[in-house]
Amino acid sequence: MSIQITKHSESFSTAPQIGVEDVTEIARLGFKTIINNRPDGEGGPDQPASAQIKVAAEKSGLAYFYIPFSPGNMQPEHVVEFSAVYAAAAKPVLGFCRTGNRAATIFKQSQTSTEAVHPPVQNQSSMAWLKGKCVFSQLCSWYKTKCPLMFLCRNWCKKA
Repeated sequence: MSIQITKHSESFSTAPQIGVEDVTEIARLGFKTIINNRPDGEGGPDQPASAQIKVAAEKSGLAYFYIPFSPGNMQPEHVVEFSAVYAAAAKPVLGFCRTGNRAATIFKQSQTSTEAVHPPVQNQSSMAWLKGKCVFSQLCSWYKTKCPLMFLCRNWCKKA
């Protein structure tokens, strides 16, 4: 079966619903991680269960994560979880849902909210920098990387 893949960046692509039989091709295409954003049972009995795809992914040497949400029901917690998983995941990552739209939306939202919550540190004195709400977040912003601890920083270091 040929999978319709949409590339969003060098490290993230999306696809519509995949099946267990697609996982081997996904690995062959060079993906290292799969993120499933579709709740089990949403497509009825023909939709493969997350656990089935996870087993196939692990047999093919791929990491697998399940962050489900219904269409139009993406919550901030989903974005925080996705951001943490994506930051720590082996790349490239393939996200999927029924059409690929939810996977693309949560990826874009995670990129936008990461930049908005953790703007780069520029021209600040050492003392002002040290007085920041979260030193880990400031370091991550300064190095312009995606910190795997960001989900903790967002929960513990609320903006004033």
